[in-house]
Amino acid sequence: MAHFDTEYQRLEASYSDSPPGEENLLMHVTEGTKSHWHHIENLDLFFQRVYNLHQKNGFMCMLLGEFFELVQLLFVVGFTVFLANCVDYDILFANKFVNHTDSSKVTLPDAFVPMDVCSARIRNNGLVIFVLIISGVFWLHRLVKFIYNVCCYWEIRSFYIHALKMTMSELPYATWQEVQARIVESQKEHQICIHKKELTELDVYHRILRFKNYMVALVNKSLLPVRFGLPLLGEVVFFSRGLKYNFELIFFWGPGSLFENEWSLKSEYKRGGNRLELADRLASRILWIGIANLLLCPVILVWQILYAFFSYTEVIKREPGSLGARCWSLYGRCYLRHFNELDHELMSRLSKGYKPASKYMNCFLSPLLTVVAKNVAFFAGSLLAVLIALTIYDEDVLAVEHVLSSVTLLGVCITVCRSFIPDKHMVFCPEQLLRVILAHIHYMPDHWQGNAHRYETRDQFSQVFQYKAMFILEELLSPVITPLILIFCLRRKSLEIIDFFRNFTVEVVGVGDTCSFAQMDVRQHGHPAWMSAGKTEASVYQQAEDGKTELSLMHFAITNPQWQPPRETTHFISQLKERVQREATGAPSSESEPRSLMANFPATPTALASVHFGRDALPGGHTTAAAALRSLSPISAGPHLAGSFSAAYRTAGPLSRTMTGSGGLDATTVSSGSSAWEAQLSSLVLSEYASTEMSVHALYIHELHKQQSRGDSLSRHTWHRQESDESSDGGVPDEVKSILGSRHERFPRSHTFPTAAPGPPAAITSSSSDGAVVGPEGASAVPRGGDRRPRYDALGAVGKTTRSARSPMGGWAEEPPSQSAPRRHESLPEESSEDELPPHLHKVC
Repeated sequence: MAHFDTEYQRLEASYSDSPPGEENLLMHVTEGTKSHWHHIENLDLFFQRVYNLHQKNGFMCMLLGEFFELVQLLFVVGFTVFLANCVDYDILFANKFVNHTDSSKVTLPDAFVPMDVCSARIRNNGLVIFVLIISGVFWLHRLVKFIYNVCCYWEIRSFYIHALKMTMSELPYATWQEVQARIVESQKEHQICIHKKELTELDVYHRILRFKNYMVALVNKSLLPVRFGLPLLGEVVFFSRGLKYNFELIFFWGPGSLFENEWSLKSEYKRGGNRLELADRLASRILWIGIANLLLCPVILVWQILYAFFSYTEVIKREPGSLGARCWSLYGRCYLRHFNELDHELMSRLSKGYKPASKYMNCFLSPLLTVVAKNVAFFAGSLLAVLIALTIYDEDVLAVEHVLSSVTLLGVCITVCRSFIPDKHMVFCPEQLLRVILAHIHYMPDHWQGNAHRYETRDQFSQVFQYKAMFILEELLSPVITPLILIFCLRRKSLEIIDFFRNFTVEVVGVGDTCSFAQMDVRQHGHPAWMSAGKTEASVYQQAEDGKTELSLMHFAITNPQWQPPRETTHFISQLKERVQREATGAPSSESEPRSLMANFPATPTALASVHFGRDALPGGHTTAAAALRSLSPISAGPHLAGSFSAAYRTAGPLSRTMTGSGGLDATTVSSGSSAWEAQLSSLVLSEYASTEMSVHALYIHELHKQQSRGDSLSRHTWHRQESDESSDGGVPDEVKSILGSRHERFPRSHTFPTAAPGPPAAITSSSSDGAVVGPEGASAVPRGGDRRPRYDALGAVGKTTRSARSPMGGWAEEPPSQSAPRRHESLPEESSEDELPPHLHKVC
């Protein structure tokens, strides 16, 4: 073959950050565009470090934070060993007297054991030696990791300064959207990723949240064993940091995990022919990791106790009621997280919902417990008042034995009792509070609405919004419970997990293997009961639960206003925005739409207005979703924001670029003539507008879902006012027909493997003109072996099935199999060897 001198050059084959089959991609690279950051090998890790450095407010803050973590580890171990072996507690507690020549007072150094005696005690204690060895190895590992991180983050610092043109002093005041906009722009100059000419916001999110999106999907599909029914406690949720760490170790990055690197699933897990063998291998690996956790349980348990003691003792002494405070549980953060939602976005959303959530939980204080707490607080307060009065009269009272301890315990007792006494000005309005909570957290089981006053709802909500004391207790019990969950619960789900990663992994060009749910494709994973009727082809097995696809799509589009979604996704977003706008402006709705959704939204001062705008921002001091939506106008946002928000809802295009976003101002807008303070204020205002817009859409989608779910029981005029009283199919709107009629045309959710039934295919990929198979969103996947036949979706065809009953918080309660149609894993047919790649696996451009 002749050699031609061209400006194209073949890239080195040593890099492999793109999906297999594209290593020999030719890219135009001129000499002037090469830089130090040209073609970064591991973009996942690189973008994660860029994000972490932004969240830790610069290089020095990150450096000091990790340095003090090393110091804390040394302090905890060294101070514990010192207290156990080098202190004479008989002298400290005055059980033994010390003769002094110069003074009769006992000083603190008198209670210290001489150094030679202390060292002898340590050498003669085998348990202490073992703990010191384990701690030393762990500390050395952390030290090496610290040095490595310093070198890596110094490189990230240089990237911020030279590529993104941002100094470390500017970083704490810049939003992530501004940093991300500069990363997207730097791709054009530095060619960070050579497999795509331009990066999108979704590409960056996929790189940072690749594994977290899988975890969100696993929780959404109820594949992780975190819910347990106990005899006396009922249904409880256990999801500790140790258990989450082991899940990630098994699935993503540990030895023998399902991923061969950070961006690619192992090829054997993409085929269905050996699924049973892979499930057995995964179950065996889970067993060994569970046994390792069981063997290390004593060491981890001791460390957890010591760390909790040194971390929370001072806090409890300073604020005794802190254990009675609540926090969002680890399970709640995973259940409430959108696909493609970064950590700071999630915590900002949950923090805004903290106060209404606390008010809601305080509505359920027991009247009997309140009476007891008032009386106990009275008696304890009386004793404390007497002791304080005696101390003021003569301070020698404090020298009496146990007086100081009694004062401290009585103060703690009074503080605890006050936490059980409700505010006398509190009004019991759980339904409205729950609606305000929904405006922030965006997810809520259907049976909560209308039942907010019931203790069952309160108990289920406490699973995601738990006491701080329960959080600490879970972490202390985690070393004991985690190996039991791995050995006896997770192993039984190994086949379902293998099927999940095969069926819900897609190969994105320039990104690698990602969770298909993270594509936020309404057609592939939308739910008909969540405004996706007529737009989705997903079976029950493919559908994301609780409207996760639809709400995640809206959240990402609002947070990233410059993102250009696919055509079908754009149509869904624009249709939703138009419907909300019609409700907000009072425009007449079409006959196929429910009426007066906005009128059912909360109208209390604690609703959306208290979230961002306050009572004065809304007409008449009332808060409705319509008023909140109308308030998205630049009344007081400053002249540089004029018109940007009012135009957002006047635009009828597919996806308005003026959709408010968190830090929607790009780098050029922020830096053009405005000070850093004005830019920060502008970003804050934009963020508040975007948060309110998402709250309105979340409320609207939930209200519409509630009305659609009542379709069987609602009367005819609720959906469509007919001129005649004739009962016919012609009087039912087509939209409602598609919703109600599709209930018997979905697949049942399988425990392990989607089974096919006779009938039309759920989703067919057509053959393009060049012979490639065209999948959803125009994606193409070339079959192996030259097979260019049309391929069906991974779920096969549609059959007549029965839906499984939903359990609280997104879980599934499988119905017992009938005698006529038994469900057995052994009877499932395995794929033939000629079909190497799974049908659902495709490339998304």
